[in-house]
Amino acid sequence: MRISSSQRPWLLGQLQPTSTYVDTQLWDQAVACVDQGDVEAALKTFLDIEEKNSKISFNIGCLHLANNDLGAAEKAFDCSIGKDEHLAVAFFQRGVAFLKKENFEEALADFSNALRELRGNNLIDYKPLGLSYKLYASEVLHNMALAQAQQGQWDKAQESLLSALGLKPKFRHVELALEAILKQKLFDLVEIRPRLLFKPNRNYVAELEQKDYLGKAKVVASVVHKDEFSGFAPLQPQPEDAPATPKAPEVLRALKGEPHTVLYEFSPETSDELAVLPGNIVFVLQRGDDNWASVIFNERRGLVPYNYLEPLDITTLSKQGQNGTPSGADEIPAPPFKNPPARPVRQSGDYNNVTSELREPSGCIVKVHCSYTVVITALPGVPYETLLQRIGTKLNLPASALSLSYVRSGERVAIGESEMTSVWHCMRSGRLTLWCTLSEDPQENPPKKSVQALALYAYEASSPEDLEFSQGDIITVLSKVNADWLEGQCNGKIGIFPATFVQTLHKD
Repeated sequence: MRISSSQRPWLLGQLQPTSTYVDTQLWDQAVACVDQGDVEAALKTFLDIEEKNSKISFNIGCLHLANNDLGAAEKAFDCSIGKDEHLAVAFFQRGVAFLKKENFEEALADFSNALRELRGNNLIDYKPLGLSYKLYASEVLHNMALAQAQQGQWDKAQESLLSALGLKPKFRHVELALEAILKQKLFDLVEIRPRLLFKPNRNYVAELEQKDYLGKAKVVASVVHKDEFSGFAPLQPQPEDAPATPKAPEVLRALKGEPHTVLYEFSPETSDELAVLPGNIVFVLQRGDDNWASVIFNERRGLVPYNYLEPLDITTLSKQGQNGTPSGADEIPAPPFKNPPARPVRQSGDYNNVTSELREPSGCIVKVHCSYTVVITALPGVPYETLLQRIGTKLNLPASALSLSYVRSGERVAIGESEMTSVWHCMRSGRLTLWCTLSEDPQENPPKKSVQALALYAYEASSPEDLEFSQGDIITVLSKVNADWLEGQCNGKIGIFPATFVQTLHKD
């Protein structure tokens, strides 16, 4: 069969690049510009894209943020979130922009939204979506604490950081932030590495490359003797004894799910969606009430809008082939619709309880004075034996050799199980101070008289167990921790400090 001249315009039109092809090529060119260090050219290329999805808008916001153009960055992240309201990393980046603009309430709201979209997970790895970055819940909580501290909400900031310490993996910057919060000091912001962008899927770009599906025409069979014409021409007259209808194609092998034909091209915008092209055959496993379908295509599973699909009747196709009248055998099918239907709105689950669960405080900070000062965390209300065991583990001593006491009405009172209720009532702002003594003093450390020392330099405490003092202060040395550290008392406080910062005073 030959193609008539009236059918040529549509067929040739199928070889023209689509808008999706052009946008994806521009996206790929913009990322290449960033890799070469030409940020201005990359930003201009991104802005030339007509249909910007959530990832492209996110990239534009990141480039504006790197240029410190906070207003433009905020607008770009607004567009990204508008395209995909579940993109946690976009909420995180917009929160960073708000924090730099000193809009602390908006920043706190965005970090809370990012934590909600983590859906109780410790991290989201965006590498499958083209972004080489892992968003950790502990880092989101870290920035939440900074936004709370900027508003003077020191207790809430402490709760957020304690929640972050309870998650894995543990980061040193979270511990340093907690130490700063205990002194009511600010700390550094966690940011995504500049110029880290979403990249287009290389396989998808390859599928969209312009191809010559017609190729060079070649005569395979003709009713005309020695016919070598390979151009377009009207249909030739057919002989009366035409050959039999060729064998119908084999029927599709039935797989799991209902077979459907893809009518329109679909580009994924989230990690659980699947890219498909017109003519692909997918198998629908489940159709939701929100008009999204869970499908299998090329051994991959994902979500596709159901209004982009059309059921494929294998039984009807088989019967048509057996009757010798396959559908569309004598004419070229009509071209597909150019404009796909509107993308259905996905229903989101209820994750309101995730944030509140993560932000519950992990425990009370307990400062224990022994031969040297240590700090542990414990849940308020734990029994005496449990608390004693925790302290013994921290000091590397058996719990049976330790006894605890606390200050009540200005006097040191020994702690037993009956005293634990009163002990926990002494907790203030999530902190508690206890004293620990050994039941039997080690022979190698006989009791010594207290010695006084003069502070040669000022020492600023970097952790709760440190003793802070100014130059010229007189410090009572209580014990020697090791060759480099001493424990002492100054200005009513007890803690450890470097031995090289003081000079011992001798009585003459």
